[in-house]
Amino acid sequence: MSKKELHPKDYRDVVFSDEAAGFSFLTKSTAKSSETIKWEDGKEYPLVKVQISSASHPFFTGEEKIIDTEGRVDRFKARAARAAKMKDALENKAKKAAREAEKKAKAAEEAIEAKV
Repeated sequence: MSKKELHPKDYRDVVFSDEAAGFSFLTKSTAKSSETIKWEDGKEYPLVKVQISSASHPFFTGEEKIIDTEGRVDRFKARAARAAKMKDALENKAKKAAREAEKKAKAAEEAIEAKV
């Protein structure tokens, strides 16, 4: 493939729509789509739905909000909660083992003192 054949030639007008923000724009693109939409000029164009755009991205809006379309945030929070619970359980187990070891050491010292 030569450099002349590197870039696509099938550019056409396409509407990109960020439905979460209620924002759409018309531009040239090679993106494929089976959906269409009637645009402000009365013509029908291919429609590409996007989950995030400049209207909803925190970098452009200046506000931070979490867009969780696949439950990733919830799964992360659940995993973090399980990890914290496990950490607490292990800490309690270690404290209990330390107390038991301390009791045994004290009992051994008392037994040695009793023999002396």
